Amino acid sequence: MRKNNKTNVDLHFEKLMQDPEFKKEYDELEPVYKLVRGIVMYRIEMGLTQKELAEKIGTKQSSISRFETAMKMPSISFLNQITKALGLKWDIHFSPQTN
Repeated sequence: MRKNNKTNVDLHFEKLMQDPEFKKEYDELEPVYKLVRGIVMYRIEMGLTQKELAEKIGTKQSSISRFETAMKMPSISFLNQITKALGLKWDIHFSPQTN
């Protein structure tokens, strides 16, 4: 059952974020999550399945799944393969941390 249009996952995430140790770890990984989310959204917008993307780069669907669930830190080489297959160009920008 939803409360305020939030899913059980949303509610669980909010509860986890109340734990300072979890929040610290999550915040440190946020740039990776943001990158992965952007690529997943673009893949979906292009109408490609994980399997189709995997075939384009010569890997298995399970590799794409692990990447998309951020179960493993992607290598730059793997990111290059994925972005190239999706017709994307990527660039890295750095900015000072605000703490």
